[in-house]
Amino acid sequence: MRIEARGLTFDVAAGGPEDGTPVLLLHGFPQDHREFELILPELHAAGLRTFAYDQRGYAPGARPADVAAYTVVEAASDALAILDELGVGEFHLVGHDWGAVVSWVIAALHPQRVRTLTAVSVPHIGAMAEALRTDESQRERFGYQAMLAAPDGEDAVRADDFAWLRQVLAPIGDRAELYIDAMRDPGRLTGGINWYRARAAGGRGELPKVSVPTTFVWSDQDAAIGEAAARLCAEWVTGDYELVTVAGVRHWVPEEAPGALADAALARIGKTG
Repeated sequence: MRIEARGLTFDVAAGGPEDGTPVLLLHGFPQDHREFELILPELHAAGLRTFAYDQRGYAPGARPADVAAYTVVEAASDALAILDELGVGEFHLVGHDWGAVVSWVIAALHPQRVRTLTAVSVPHIGAMAEALRTDESQRERFGYQAMLAAPDGEDAVRADDFAWLRQVLAPIGDRAELYIDAMRDPGRLTGGINWYRARAAGGRGELPKVSVPTTFVWSDQDAAIGEAAARLCAEWVTGDYELVTVAGVRHWVPEEAPGALADAALARIGKTG
């Protein structure tokens, strides 16, 4: 279905029982809403109504020109506006990568709307900032972000027929081509990279601790997020909290370990119903 929200247009993929408990799923870079396809059958079988969409920069009808429009606060406002248009009040929230960052923002600033949070791969903004201050390894892991945020970031990604993307997405096999093909659209590639440019310009800011029931899913072979950042996350959640570590998996948990992620999300959701 097509939703108009905040002057932008989003195509929202809905699934599961129409009267099911709503769950919003938010994707990251360089993927799109399809990264959750492998966990949807389990969520739907559990009676959940799922909503997923391509976020700003990815959706053709939601590509503002100004880099400042790509802060996670703006993306969080998109999510709430879309759910308002759908008539959804309270909901469960699952987010991966940048989608996890947006999810932390929603849960921290709008806890009255969020029943539970399952954040995947990227911890609370406060934990991430502390890890970057104190852990040299984490600073090294984030080195790729400067490449993306640079004025020629698009050229670096497109080089040698998207060789860098193929390398980082190798763990998800043939599914990598879904996202590489999508990134051949220059507007989509710039839109995705603009999230990094907005962050580099200071567009993330501070965030309160999260009070909603939360599970953080981290994979121990993640090249972007180290153990220090994952462990620090607990300090930024005041509600019921669990860290789920998925062994032997890299950054792309929804597609590398969909069963483990579905189990973690359903366990969290099941605690509140």
